[in-house]
This record gives sequence, C-alpha cells and structure tokens, in this order.
Amino acid sequence: MTASRREFIGQSAAAAAAVGLASAALGRPAAAQPPAVFQGDPAHKELAIRAVDAAKSAGADYADCRISSARSQNIGTRERRVTNIGDNETFGFGVRVLVGGAWGFAASSNLTPDEVVRVARQAVAQAKANRAAMVKPLQLAPIHHPPVPNGVWRSPIRIDPFTVAIEDKVAYLLDANAAAMAAGARFVNSNMFFLKDEKTFASTLGTVTQQTIFRAQPGMTVTMTSPDNRDFTTRQSTDIQPKGLGYEHVLDNDMKQHAARWVEEAKEKLSAKPVEVGRYDLILHPTHLWLTIHEAIAHPTELDRAYGFEANYAGTSYLSPPEEKLGKFRMGPSFMNVLADRSAPGSLSACGWDDEGVAPEDFHIVKDGMFVDYQTTREQAMWLDWWYKQNGKPTRSHGCSYAQTWADVQFQRMPNVNLMPGERDLVWEDLIAATDNGIAIVGDGSFSIDQQRYNAQFGGQLFYEVKGGKITGMLKDVAYQIRTPEFWNALDMIGGKRSYELGGAFGDGKGQPAQSNAVSHGCPPTRHKQINVINTGRTA
Repeated sequence: MTASRREFIGQSAAAAAAVGLASAALGRPAAAQPPAVFQGDPAHKELAIRAVDAAKSAGADYADCRISSARSQNIGTRERRVTNIGDNETFGFGVRVLVGGAWGFAASSNLTPDEVVRVARQAVAQAKANRAAMVKPLQLAPIHHPPVPNGVWRSPIRIDPFTVAIEDKVAYLLDANAAAMAAGARFVNSNMFFLKDEKTFASTLGTVTQQTIFRAQPGMTVTMTSPDNRDFTTRQSTDIQPKGLGYEHVLDNDMKQHAARWVEEAKEKLSAKPVEVGRYDLILHPTHLWLTIHEAIAHPTELDRAYGFEANYAGTSYLSPPEEKLGKFRMGPSFMNVLADRSAPGSLSACGWDDEGVAPEDFHIVKDGMFVDYQTTREQAMWLDWWYKQNGKPTRSHGCSYAQTWADVQFQRMPNVNLMPGERDLVWEDLIAATDNGIAIVGDGSFSIDQQRYNAQFGGQLFYEVKGGKITGMLKDVAYQIRTPEFWNALDMIGGKRSYELGGAFGDGKGQPAQSNAVSHGCPPTRHKQINVINTGRTA
C-alpha cells in the first residue's frame, strides 16, 4: 500500500513547520454531456500550463494546477419577509506536485504569471521537505484514456441562475409562502441555493480541461401547531431534491403550486396516531431511500474509510479490511446492484473530468448482491492493485478525486452512488399493494449512524400505515433502526425503471480540514421485511 492521505497531511504539517511553508486553503468538481462552451477567462488555460511547467522545471515528477472561480448564492425567506441574501465568490488556484513519492501543495488568490510560478515552486519545495517524513513513496495509477489537451464540459442547464434578478427570486419565494399561509400554515420558511463553478485544470500528463458546473436547490418547510400550541410538526419539501441544473429546476418545481399540499400533509401528520413499536415491512420511497443509501452504502465504500485513513463524520467502515470483504461480503439479494457514476444528466456529482483530470467511469460497487469495489482516486487505485489483477481488470482510478475549492487539496470524494432498478416494472403502488402489514415512508428526515456504519436509525417526512395492501392512514413519531448488512439482505421487492428517481445532498462533509461536496443517489422504491420500528415521541 502506498503513502496515505493521513500520511500526506502529517508530512505536510511537519514540513510546513520545519521549512516555514504555508499551504493554502479553499476549491471544487464537474460532470458529463456536450454541448460545452467554457465561459471563463481563456487566459486561465495558459496560466495553468505555466504553473505545471514551472513545477516540472523545479523538480516535480508530476504536477497539476486547478484554477477555480466559484460563485454561490442563497436566499431565505420566512412568511412575508426576507431573512437572508448571501452572494459569495471565491477565486484562485492551487498547485499539487509529486516529488520522489511525496505530495506538496500550495495555493494563492493572486492569479498572475509570476505568482503561478512562485506557487508552483513553493509546492515543490514543500514536497521535497515532506520526503523527510515519508513512510513509503506513493504511486499513481495510470489514466485509462489519452491526454485531453482541450477538454470542455458544462452542466446541462437551460437558465443560468445568476442571470435571474434577486427581486424575481424573492418574489417567487414570497408567493410560495403566501400560498402556504393561505392554506393554513402556522409558519413557513423557503429558500434557494445556487452554485456556479468555472474550473480550469492542467497536468504534466498533457491534459487541459475547462468545466462550468451548476447546482440548484429550492426548498420549503411548513410548520403546523396544535390548537393548544403544545405540539407541532413540520413538512419539508423533500420531493424537490437538489440537482446539477440551473434556474429551470426552480421553475419546473413550482413551490407555490405544491405549498397547499404540503400544508395539508403537515396537518394530517400532526393529528396522526402514534406508531406502535414493533417489526414492520417497510416500503421506502426514493425521496427517503437516497439518504439510507448515502449513509449505509456510499460512505462505507470510500476506500480511505475502509483503510482507516479517514474517520471524520461518522467514522470508518464496516467494509474493512478490503482483503476480507471484496468479492466475499454479501451486501444484499442477488437482484441488488449498486452502480457509481459521475455521468447522469442533472446529477450533483456529474462532471467531465475529476480533479485529477480523469474522465470518470461507471462501475459496480455491488453486483448481483456481492460487494465488489470501492470508490478510488489515482493514488488509492494502487492500493487495490492485487484485487484488480486477481479479477483481470486494469488498475486505474474510478475518477473520484475532488476538492471543495482552489485552496483545498483534492482527495477521494463520492460519485453518484445508485441502487439500480429491478427487472420487473414495479412502482410504488405495486409494493404497497403487495404488503399486508407495513409502513410506507416518504421523504428524508433525521438520521444517526455509528462509527463503522453498522448500526443506524432513520426518520422521514411522511409515514403511512399499510394494511392488506392499502394505505389506511398516516402515522407519526416513526423511526426505524437497522444493522446495515441485515437491512439490505431484508430487501425483498424493488421498483423498476419507471419508478427510479434521483435524490441527493447539496453539501456532504468529509475530511479534516473538512470539505463539502454534492452527490446524488438514484434509486427506485424498495421493500424491506420485518425492520425494527421505534416511537420517537414516547417518553418514559
């Protein structure tokens, strides 16, 4: 196994103290589909190439440079007033180098020809210093495609959200709030989040790419209270998930139109009967299930967690050590397949190339119910060289490198991790009709998971009692507890292609120093037999 990210961080800290070098801090990713016209400054390409050439001249065996201009905007309202408007932009570049098997990294917000050379040389000096603390030289897996000298990619959007006036966005939210209040909401909050990241990448391998990435998330929360104000409940708009799209995602999901329904569902939830604890067959809607997939499959299959090099944000992984799990651990029934991608149009993790210049590939994490692969970068792929050779596969990165901003060091981050639909054309209603005694859960809610992601608890937005194949009413105070392997092996029904939907997280944390990325999880509805359900409202 090569030197790890933990070793790199340790080496970096030691070297920075010894040499007085300071590595910078702040960065971001991209997706797949023509048509693509880079909208940033064309001079960035020349500066990125200049940086990697300077690093090479200073002694780097490998170097890459990322120049990023990222703008984010958030708008929040409550009832009839605006609560916040934030508009931020960060701009700069980072240079990462490999010298004699040790990493070095430096960054700057001053993008000039002289500065890119200075920072590149600083990164090389840091890498040379890091070698003193190096345990073992790291190696990078080869890239599976030829260098891309003029790559361009852009999120498949129709409307750039930053071309829409703030006044129009505020009016949209206040109109939606008014609709909720007219329907009887006691309180209502609504918001919009947008991101636009223009990123130029160059490496000493000859790859130069320019990408423009968009993300959008509209949302609303309505709150209902009991007549005596002693009880309350909320309904979040989880049926509108964040996407790698533009402002059309806001317009296509008219919150004003949906507001009255969300209020009525909140009213019904407030007066619903409390759930009786016990074991039930659970029918999980895609708007809920994506989060369970995220916590119980996607994070545990990050290779750095499996090796124990990453333990922040809910620990390491039950899928460890790789030698005892790969090809030997049954995750679920034979019809269970989990596929990773960064190519699905409109998904949050979609990009043309990752932050190492690798064109991501689709790959199975779970195939026919068996765990078969982890998420990897170029460095991490070499750790599984033995597994790929054993199975006659090339040792190469799956394209999972990502950095939050230009000043962050890129490391392994999640692609879209998806539970694939079954062969039968089943939909949500079919799973309910086939269930005698169960609970159907819609929308994501609270969650908790242990340090190896073995044991977890999930809430939701809406809970429906299912008796004799029909929904008989709403329940409240529902949460279910799982032990991950048993939960997935309790899967006995799965929806077909027609019922497949994308859910996801706009901000998912990992690392120390922490970084955030965005990821989608596609899935159909599923049914899991005899899962333990608790009552979260019960008091001693």
